[in-house]
Amino acid sequence: MSREHVLVFDTTLRDGEQSPGCSMNLSEKVNLAKQLDRLGVDIIEAGFPTASEGDFESVKAVAGEVRRPVIAALARAKTDDIKCAWDAVRNADKPRIHTFLATSDIHLEYKLKMTREEALVRAKESVRLARSLCDDVEFSAEDATRTDLDFLCAVIEAVIREGAATINIPDTVGYTTPGEFRSIIEAVRNRVNGIERATVSVHCHDDLGLAVANTLAALEGGARQVECTINGIGERAGNASLEEVVMALRTRADVMPFETGVAAEELYASSRLLIESTGVAVQPNKAIVGRNAFAHEAGIHQDGMIKNKLTYEIMTPQSVGVPESRLVLGKHSGRHALALRCEALGYRFERRALDRLYRRFVALADEIKAVDDHRIEQLVRDEMLEISAA
Repeated sequence: MSREHVLVFDTTLRDGEQSPGCSMNLSEKVNLAKQLDRLGVDIIEAGFPTASEGDFESVKAVAGEVRRPVIAALARAKTDDIKCAWDAVRNADKPRIHTFLATSDIHLEYKLKMTREEALVRAKESVRLARSLCDDVEFSAEDATRTDLDFLCAVIEAVIREGAATINIPDTVGYTTPGEFRSIIEAVRNRVNGIERATVSVHCHDDLGLAVANTLAALEGGARQVECTINGIGERAGNASLEEVVMALRTRADVMPFETGVAAEELYASSRLLIESTGVAVQPNKAIVGRNAFAHEAGIHQDGMIKNKLTYEIMTPQSVGVPESRLVLGKHSGRHALALRCEALGYRFERRALDRLYRRFVALADEIKAVDDHRIEQLVRDEMLEISAA
């Protein structure tokens, strides 16, 4: 099966940083950008330069120090924003201006106080200005999934004529569903004149928990750039998780004929660096990088893992940079896992002694949830004392 390349646009430093509690200083942003470079993303959206002096300086620093990826700066469809974005990224080896304008009626009426006709003119003028400054311009139709499809296509066609090389169709409020989103992408690709001159991108939010599913559906509909963040951080419920999108494509390559340039073994390191930088942890059951993603407690699962890891792991922990799987010893664990852990600690027991040790173990696990090596060694000592006394 031939595979098509998908560009990975990381917006951890921009949309991700907008997540409450996830702000980073200049040095933290540069360090994370360097890790994203090691990860192999194609585009780093380094920030929103007009938001603050600090954000401007951070984007400028990333543009000056990280050379391989495209470095993008976000700008509203306003002259000052666009010029500020260009000033921030102009020293990058591969600069991009990413300008956006809302296109849904609800945003036009209540937020922008603008008609569709006025929005169309603003979009064209903004892309024209950005293109006069920078060869690489991306345009986003904010709230695209709640935008009238005819108007969305008209805006996209117009900005492509003005020189936009990437067209982003964002699900800004996490409203769409996979089938619907695929249909929107297909309609844009079929109805917009000149769409073949642009890369179709998607940027999905997770308000209904569908960001990754919608992103994958969009690829099936013809999108070839995905916008996502490490650990899925971002506004409200967050963005599509980069690690989940990448590993879904890799693990299910049999049904999704796409590939990325991401070095998946750097995913865990990227996640940990982001956690250290922001102080915001991911939930234990977070896919791919959560503490429990490769942890097993249930006795049936542990027994299967001991016999063949493929029974309960569809990817190896090493493939994403996690050192190894963990068999967590708790009240759901079986004798086999306990015996294996005891052997790792240097102890072997006959069946009857193991049964007694297991009963002690279960009683303790009911009280303290997870039993670490120190507790196991204490149980072993108690059991050996009992054997000696007998």
